[in-house]
Amino acid sequence: MTVRVRFAPSPTGYPHIGNVRTVVFNWLFARQNQGKFVLRIEDTDRTRFVEDALDVITDSLRWLGMDWDEGPEAGGDCGPYIQSQRLHIYREKAEELIQKGKAYRCNCSAERLEEVREHMRIQGKTPMYDGHCRNKPLDAISPDEPHVIRLKIPSEGTTSFHDLLRGEITFENCLLDDQILLKSDGFPTYHLAVVVDDHLMGITHVMRGDDWISSTPKRIMLYKAFEWEPPIFAHVPLVLGADGKKLGKRHGAVSVDEFRRQGYLPEALFNFLALLGWSPGEGEEQEIFTRKELIARFDIHRINLSPAVFSYEKLNWINGHYIRALSQNELLQRLIPYWRDAGLIPVPVPAELLHTLKLLVPLVQERLKTLSEVVEWTDFVFTDIKTPTPDKLIEKKMTATQTLEAIQKTQTLLASLIHFTAEAIEPPMRQLATDMGLKAGQLFGVVRNAVTGKTVSPPLFGSIEALGRTETLKRLERAEEVLTAHIQAEETSG
Repeated sequence: MTVRVRFAPSPTGYPHIGNVRTVVFNWLFARQNQGKFVLRIEDTDRTRFVEDALDVITDSLRWLGMDWDEGPEAGGDCGPYIQSQRLHIYREKAEELIQKGKAYRCNCSAERLEEVREHMRIQGKTPMYDGHCRNKPLDAISPDEPHVIRLKIPSEGTTSFHDLLRGEITFENCLLDDQILLKSDGFPTYHLAVVVDDHLMGITHVMRGDDWISSTPKRIMLYKAFEWEPPIFAHVPLVLGADGKKLGKRHGAVSVDEFRRQGYLPEALFNFLALLGWSPGEGEEQEIFTRKELIARFDIHRINLSPAVFSYEKLNWINGHYIRALSQNELLQRLIPYWRDAGLIPVPVPAELLHTLKLLVPLVQERLKTLSEVVEWTDFVFTDIKTPTPDKLIEKKMTATQTLEAIQKTQTLLASLIHFTAEAIEPPMRQLATDMGLKAGQLFGVVRNAVTGKTVSPPLFGSIEALGRTETLKRLERAEEVLTAHIQAEETSG
């Protein structure tokens, strides 16, 4: 049997990261078994249709490196792969069930249906359709009048299916109502369309979130009504936030596109998602995997049945690992869009500025958890800073006079250097601290605040080199003026 799995998103929004985790499982399962990964767009819910959602969905898959063997753009023998282009198929299949006595037309009004539901609620029952049109003669309701088509659900007995992860699952038929298959506007409901498409597209395994378990009996009944063999089901646990609740907007980024904008690498996010509810083996501590390793080692039976908890701490750790593994040139290319989008650099990047960017890359590579953090780390190089106030410039256990002297001597030192590089700057600066009877951290803290406006920055000497001699001296001079005015004011008031 050739394994065939599918990702069937609805373009009513953007790919939710919890859903994408399940897509990763499907993709790995298909690739490991030399099977097919099918992309199908389920766009029959026209009321919530989002115009650019399809582009975002396909772009997100490409960005994460998950190609599809069949589907929009890729083509295939089972197309079309967009449900709105398959409406005639669903109508034919619904009519087929009517002729088999497995489905029926229903023309109950919305008012009557609400009355039935309200009556059941008053009786303490689960609201469901009462089967009013179930036993009407075939010609009692004309195909030309407004109506829906419903599936005849057995009122007695049970319906069972085998879940690859959970074993046998059984439901009482009396708890299920006669579901609508075809709506009055001619569009299929999700349940009809997905069953017809999965069968006609030869889907062998349906791996999806366990919130779909309750609807699976209706799928099984549809398969039986058509006399089709159902696929193998595997319901995976949902992804929860750190608070134990279903992952949502309150937990931060929820769409792949948002993670991309925040500066997560696709290879890091893919690695993280693969481990979100799956483990390579008991006692296995490896957490960084190449894509080939994940394909080779993925085992559907090692999916944990407990809900997976989305941890930004772990994602940031994995992302940082992948950032550090990049070559400096590759990291530069990935960082440029973030500097550009923040308005810090023009496009194209001038040669002189490109040299500055190359200087910054090794300074931040060990510090970045996400690519977007480069803006906060390095913005002082591209934009002027507000000169810190005296209380910010004066380091602990230093006086204003000592701080002023440190800044003045640093200016003299930096102005005299032949080569203005980090390697040339560091030794004399350390010697200056010794000569002044200061700890290196005290002197460097004063200078860092004066030239970067930050108490924490990339390595100081590399930052000074990237900033350049002229700008560095200008900022030190401004700091000198602030301190001089402060000292004079204290002397006057004293």
